Amino acid sequence: MDIFALIIAILFFVAGLAGTLLPALPGTPLIFIGMLVYGIITGFETLDYIFFLLQGIAMAFTFFTDYFAAAIGTKKFGGSKLASLGAIIGLIVGTIMLGPLGLILGSFLGAVVAELFGGKKIDQALKIGIGALFGFLGSAIIKLSISVIMIIWFFITIL
Repeated sequence: MDIFALIIAILFFVAGLAGTLLPALPGTPLIFIGMLVYGIITGFETLDYIFFLLQGIAMAFTFFTDYFAAAIGTKKFGGSKLASLGAIIGLIVGTIMLGPLGLILGSFLGAVVAELFGGKKIDQALKIGIGALFGFLGSAIIKLSISVIMIIWFFITIL
């Protein structure tokens, strides 16, 4: 085990874990890159193509979770397609404009505003916004869990 390679990988892992909650950082891709850099530096002594294939599948799953969980939560609470789109746009815009606070408020406000424009009453729109918020929070938990599992699997494989 190369200590330099391990330090580089761990730096990518830390940034990746932060990225599971901050849309500005690509969480699992950073974790995957850390593993790839480790593999390149060590000549892929302990990490094979099956390891990277399965890690890549886990990474792809987090993309699905990231972009569609708020929309799914919105739908579960009776929201329209417009509200689902509003939740996704709100998450992106909220994060850009408000940083970490935008993470929490973005999908909620995006769904609420979209439903209000769609003609729903405020109480219905708020209920749908709560669904979007639950979807986002569920997504964050799932992404963080997958990221931790990816990292644990890496350490089990290299040790």
